[in-house]
Amino acid sequence: MTTAEVSSPQSVHTLYSDHHRWLQVWLRRKLGNAFDAADLAQDVFVRVLARQPPLHIQEPRSYLSTVARGLVVDHWRRRELEQAWLETLAQMPESQAPCPESRLAFLQSLIEIDRMLDALKPAVRSAFLWAQLDGLSCPQIAERLGVSLATAERYVAKALRRCYEVRFES
Repeated sequence: MTTAEVSSPQSVHTLYSDHHRWLQVWLRRKLGNAFDAADLAQDVFVRVLARQPPLHIQEPRSYLSTVARGLVVDHWRRRELEQAWLETLAQMPESQAPCPESRLAFLQSLIEIDRMLDALKPAVRSAFLWAQLDGLSCPQIAERLGVSLATAERYVAKALRRCYEVRFES
């Protein structure tokens, strides 16, 4: 299968049959874990299946590894967030620690926030984080970024709008 139009479940099945095992081995080498590799391999094919409009794939393995690389990056970022969250929980007095359901909800929110922030341009992300976490004013942000006050205000407003959009998409 050198060139393929992946538009039907049958063509995805062929792509899966021809390349799943290879992809899983490739992912196992990247992750060092067969279970995570199996999960991510499945996620790659779920993305291929959900892709609209249909794909015309010239090099299936190249395409699959590109999709998989993005999922591996997401996987490691999620793991880092989980680890930071667990460390935060470990430092809390047990009486103040949230219940297991709340812990999961907080972690899911952190992952969502991380995705949203990652999608922003670096200057917009910096402006937003400085405003929200460091309490900087827009004139201070403008000075740090070397932009006009109006641009700093636009950056913060853009990030806030994106937060609200993500909130209402869920």
